[in-house]
Amino acid sequence: MPESVPSSLIIDAFKEIFQSERKGARRQDPLGWIISVPDTHQKSVLAALDKERSLRVLTCSTEDDANAVAAGLYMTGEPVIVMIQHAGLYASVNTIRGIAMDGRIPIFYMIGLLSREKDKDPKDSRHSMVRFAEPLLDVFSIPHARMEGPDDVKLIAEYYRKSRERKGPAAVLVGLETA
Repeated sequence: MPESVPSSLIIDAFKEIFQSERKGARRQDPLGWIISVPDTHQKSVLAALDKERSLRVLTCSTEDDANAVAAGLYMTGEPVIVMIQHAGLYASVNTIRGIAMDGRIPIFYMIGLLSREKDKDPKDSRHSMVRFAEPLLDVFSIPHARMEGPDDVKLIAEYYRKSRERKGPAAVLVGLETA
């Protein structure tokens, strides 16, 4: 049964990823950037990030903006993670294709599955936005995994690295609202 992941574990994973990216770099402040579009599913992480001084959060009005900002930061050597919810995945498919896929920009996404039923696999959800998120990622051959509990936090670093290795998008779907 899936369970909520504490925001502190997610933020620690972000810091570890960014510290690893920054090894040997002269610039260490901020460690990295979190680009977000307002997301109620991951609101506890976003609230906790507001108190973090080593990570910068930039809130965008659309996922298209978030993709463009993430690409710009990547091009300047800045480590970046994009946090959106599944509605934003659908809304930004063309931008993900154009920037992350065709432009070969490694963007790592944390995608919240808002309205995901705890007792159902997403493919069995009565909510089409939940049901079709993984198949949409499959159609575009975007590597992805589901974070279903605290033990899955390691997937954040794994899929962040995948985005870098393949020079394209990779995602972790946040199964339940973060704690």
